[in-house]
Amino acid sequence: MLKVEQISGGYQQTPIIHNISFQVEKGEFLGILGPNGCGKSTLLKMVSGILQPTSGNVYIDGDNILNLTSRQLAKKMTVLPQMQTNAFSTTVKETVAIGRYPHQTGFFSSWSEEDETAVVKAMELTDVKKFENAYLEFLSGGERQRVFIAQALAQSSRLLLLDEPTNHLDIAHQKQILDMIRKEVTENGLTVVSVFHDINLASLYCDHLLLMEKGKVKAYGEPHEVVIEQQIMDVYEARISTQAHPEQPKPQMTILPDLEERGKEKHVSLANIRVGEDFIAFIAEFPLKVLSSAVHNAGLGWYATFLNRTVPQEYNIDNVKTEFLQYIIHKGFSPTNTVGMMTAVDTKKAVIKEYPASFGSLIVIVTAGIGGAIDVSRAFERTAYESIGTINTWVIINGKLSDEAFVQGMMTATEAKSKALQSENIVDKLSNTIATGTPTDSLLIAATQQGELMQYAGPLTEVGKVIGKGVFETTVEAIQIYKREME
Repeated sequence: MLKVEQISGGYQQTPIIHNISFQVEKGEFLGILGPNGCGKSTLLKMVSGILQPTSGNVYIDGDNILNLTSRQLAKKMTVLPQMQTNAFSTTVKETVAIGRYPHQTGFFSSWSEEDETAVVKAMELTDVKKFENAYLEFLSGGERQRVFIAQALAQSSRLLLLDEPTNHLDIAHQKQILDMIRKEVTENGLTVVSVFHDINLASLYCDHLLLMEKGKVKAYGEPHEVVIEQQIMDVYEARISTQAHPEQPKPQMTILPDLEERGKEKHVSLANIRVGEDFIAFIAEFPLKVLSSAVHNAGLGWYATFLNRTVPQEYNIDNVKTEFLQYIIHKGFSPTNTVGMMTAVDTKKAVIKEYPASFGSLIVIVTAGIGGAIDVSRAFERTAYESIGTINTWVIINGKLSDEAFVQGMMTATEAKSKALQSENIVDKLSNTIATGTPTDSLLIAATQQGELMQYAGPLTEVGKVIGKGVFETTVEAIQIYKREME
């Protein structure tokens, strides 16, 4: 569809673009990235024919754009520049209708049904039809941007060149516009080349990315091949972290600010523990980084309160998450700053231990109900829970963990819990084999993220050794308490 072959050039005698080549197939969405001044907009102007390169060629469907008339080029390619001006007072519909100019056959051409359909469809897709009789100067910047995108779509070419199309748009309309463009690409074979400032949006919506640095191609490929931490940090000279999008197989990045917090080092202790009538809570003065399998706010995040709640043996609620949320609010905790678990065990009998360590210290809190203990290797033989049983484990670390260490810490803690069950000879009553846990166990690893980074938390690391010892000992004691209660 579009082939850019070794183009170079700039403005007057100042070179901006240096020997850039790439190819975009029909029905593909290419995003162009790079810091301010790297030549993104200049490259787009050369591709569109607005600016002629000093060397190299641009082809559309095999035709060199230099051999096409303005009208022929406009039928093949639509360009939406970064800055739009409107010298005359026109309505939204009149502005969008300008996009049909390449399809008119002469000065006195009549307005066809096809023209009307294209304009109305473009206004509907961009959510500006409700403004069709309003004058452009009375619209907000974001609304005007959507009008110009509608004008570009009304042109009905098969190649769309966009320079920061979501500029001035709020997140709802960013999503709406890019969802719409992505749909046109996927379902109707539209080919799109767009400059982006927002790396996350480009990664999420584009098939391929072209990363520029000082007028040259730094990287080209699928988003996961371009949005690489070190590569982005080198080009933009900013600290970032990358992670997977929660729903799509696309990388997303987070800026890491260089902020210095003055004052004493953040530290937690047993003094942060509060025992209520039907819960035990750990309440810090600052958020800790947490990875958990909790009922409320599971996953990876930052939270200052951890809550383990006692529920009756007969607890049976259809929407547990909603009920738990109401409970958290009722107890006066912040729903967005709290990780919540539940157990049928009396949380006032939780076992709490603190362990000093070379990296700081570690607190382990365990409640253990083993009435429904199972051997995970024989769980496939069961069709339902025979009885309620939950082992809830908290590991709270005065130290700094990598994401990898958080996951390894959970593995180490789980192995230590299983060893405690073996040590106490807890048996799966169905299979008559040693149990490895219960059907509803929950685990939390939290760290203050202070001090030297601990990259790993396996059993033989310093932090792993303490996790293993602490979880084993605390779980054994919690199981013994449960046994005494059942006697």
